[in-house]
Amino acid sequence: MPLTVLSDANIKSLLQDLTHDDLITFQKSLRSALHEYSTGTQDEGCCALHQPKRTALTSGNGTTTLFMPSASSGGIGMKVVTLATPGSEKASAGQTCPQGALTLMDTSGTPFGFLNAEEVTAFRTALASSLLVARRRTVKTLTVYGAGKQAFWHVRLALLLRGSTIKTVNFINRTFSDRARDLLKGFYAIDMKIKESEGWATTKFGILTPGYGEFSRLEKDHLRAADIIFTTTPSTDPLFDHTILTNTEGRKKGRLIIAIGSYKPNMIELPTELLTQATKVHGSGHHFHKHAEEGGVVVVDTLDACLKEAGEIIQSGLSPQQLVEIGELVMLQDEPQSSSSSLDLSDSPIESFSKLDLQPENGGKSLAHVFRENSMESARTGSTSTGATSSGSRSVSRKSSFSGSHSRSGSFLGLGKKSGSVFSNSSKEKAQTSEEDKMSRWLCHGNVIYKSVGMGLMDLIVGADLVRLANEKGVGVTIDSF
Repeated sequence: MPLTVLSDANIKSLLQDLTHDDLITFQKSLRSALHEYSTGTQDEGCCALHQPKRTALTSGNGTTTLFMPSASSGGIGMKVVTLATPGSEKASAGQTCPQGALTLMDTSGTPFGFLNAEEVTAFRTALASSLLVARRRTVKTLTVYGAGKQAFWHVRLALLLRGSTIKTVNFINRTFSDRARDLLKGFYAIDMKIKESEGWATTKFGILTPGYGEFSRLEKDHLRAADIIFTTTPSTDPLFDHTILTNTEGRKKGRLIIAIGSYKPNMIELPTELLTQATKVHGSGHHFHKHAEEGGVVVVDTLDACLKEAGEIIQSGLSPQQLVEIGELVMLQDEPQSSSSSLDLSDSPIESFSKLDLQPENGGKSLAHVFRENSMESARTGSTSTGATSSGSRSVSRKSSFSGSHSRSGSFLGLGKKSGSVFSNSSKEKAQTSEEDKMSRWLCHGNVIYKSVGMGLMDLIVGADLVRLANEKGVGVTIDSF
């Protein structure tokens, strides 16, 4: 098998020329892998049971090296990256991008890819986030904390997916640094023909720093106006005052909040009050103030790692029952969209979300409680028929998670292996569809928080697609007999 070697320049070239169709192909591969990770049995290669734990080594020179192994039905991956610790000399000098390499092997252990990991890491994280971005009904304003590669790729993929509806992109950074200027230049430098074809030729970009006199007011305005908020910094303090989004006015608008910057227990980007609000189970009855629907959960990329490494999750004291993996959601049916114009709904939160008031129907139960009951019922009635055994279980936290079962096959919404005993009753099928529809509406319209710390599986899947694309385009160096 030939070995394809891709330098940082090779990967940047491939990604800069990425088309909408290419992105959809990449999304399809990652969506399938994440779904298999969260819901698959031990017979499936991407299943969480087959993913080794990553290891972190902290050195005396202010760096952290991560060893991230992964496995799938198609191969094996190993990424090694070194990151500068916030506050260290390297971080102060702006050297915060992960440095390292990704090695890809087939199932026999034969190497077929060796990739520089710098651009891959940012792109694959943004690609996973884009699975949620693609579901949002209204995407007009983006607010982004940070000015690095993660910030660039999260915005770039959002523009590639939803450029025709995005009117404003607001960056918020500590200083108007060279990196911040380069970030803006990166978007301005994209060919006008590409911007026009993707629909964002007239989109406005701006950057706000604390040095500006009206920073507090403008930050509040940017956050309140945002349909999607990206936070991409290794901060050790919350980036903004929680009341901006948790008080009555802040809760009127539904937002997707994607936090990917923190990766240690002492790091935190989002205020804990925001996560507490998102996971609160509201009582029955009518509220005087209308607000966007809360799902009662925080979405994460990997349950186990986020419980151990994500500062927002740890410091908020969230339990496994208050988390759901993105892989358990990505196969939900999208809400029907008749045309591109349907994406631009009214910004009125009262009109937009009155349809999603589940309280009268469900007796005050949150979406989390409704779906947990459903999946636990599936586990009780279907664990035998789906082949669930104690040997298929994972950690205690995994057993007590949203799935409510000892196997990933009876997961969150029963989207894994649907056994006949679970779905034989037509009324249960209707109830299942109803709950899935409610979750789809929440993902499209409601307040959704997604926390990611990254997974080696993402690198493996995205890396393999990059090698495929490179071979199709003749990019990189190929060694026939390695």
